[in-house]
Amino acid sequence: MNRFLLTSLMVILGITAISCDADYRPLAEGNTREVVVVMDSTQWESQTAEAIRDVFGQWVLTVPNGEPFYDLQFTQINSPDQLERLKKQKNLIFAAPIEEDSNVGRQVRGLLNDNIEQRVREGESFAFPVEDQWYRDQYVLILTSTSDSALAQKIRNTENSLLSNMLDKELRRWEYFVYEKKEVTEYSDSLWQNRGFKVRFQHDYVKNIDTLNFISYRRPLPQNDRWMWIWYKDNVNDISFLDKDWILSTRDSLQKIYIKGARDSMYVQTFNRPDLNRPVESESFQKGRLLAYETRGTWHMVNGLMGGPFVNFTYYDPDTNRLFMVDYNQFAPGVRKKLPFVRQFRAMGRTFESDSSWTAEEVDLTS
Repeated sequence: MNRFLLTSLMVILGITAISCDADYRPLAEGNTREVVVVMDSTQWESQTAEAIRDVFGQWVLTVPNGEPFYDLQFTQINSPDQLERLKKQKNLIFAAPIEEDSNVGRQVRGLLNDNIEQRVREGESFAFPVEDQWYRDQYVLILTSTSDSALAQKIRNTENSLLSNMLDKELRRWEYFVYEKKEVTEYSDSLWQNRGFKVRFQHDYVKNIDTLNFISYRRPLPQNDRWMWIWYKDNVNDISFLDKDWILSTRDSLQKIYIKGARDSMYVQTFNRPDLNRPVESESFQKGRLLAYETRGTWHMVNGLMGGPFVNFTYYDPDTNRLFMVDYNQFAPGVRKKLPFVRQFRAMGRTFESDSSWTAEEVDLTS
């Protein structure tokens, strides 16, 4: 874990602590994908501001047409009343050099205790993420350093950590939002009992294909068609083959068989064209004992004019030597912003669990 994340535990904000037993404060306001950046207006074209735009507003190319990672809104502190309104926002970044003589600079210094402020001045710490400080479901990030150029460089140097920390908060929000009203628990219960794994299902998903080791589900809406499928393989003792190329090849071979269009000659395939600004991105992570890969990109319909984003999760359970794929797709040509739904998929796919005691023998039809 990066030092700046550990340091955030020591941030002291000037408010009364709220009991963990019951938090009756109002929810923070705003869209979960909008970030309000609080900087003095004279600094909106500074090196720090450009670094914030490049990191938090960078272009995501794994969705059709591309979209910013977060929608950034820059503002400054003009009055105490405006500051109180800003404190209601869901996502906030306060950014200023530690010595800046402005309302934002004074606010940043007021948010840090003396020990933390000294660590900033010595160049040891610069970023302090804090959750649920003024309102529930709130994410506040304080960014400060010894100078504009030093702060900008630190932001760029820790891009991945800064983004993943904020994204983690967003995915937790999406998981709550997706399953808040209702979920199809009978699907996950059946998978757990009969196949030794499960994933949570959003309401309105209906089962489509059910073979020995491939199951698909669909949530058909007129303007926003979504579907997901699961494939698994038993007795996988060696995973040295497991990488991005194998994941793409395997998902395409499965989709050619099972994810068809109106005619048999139409089927879904990965659209992997970095030369056309349509890349596929993949990274590994650990989910408990499970080794996981998350792969994101776009798909297209062979012999058809259709396409959209996808998110694929590939999990390996070393306790049972089982390999799984959980794959989410969207077709919504009338929906301009696809990234919120991709983030939903990323939250949904992380609910996957595998039964470590599973011992049933299965016949693999794809071998």
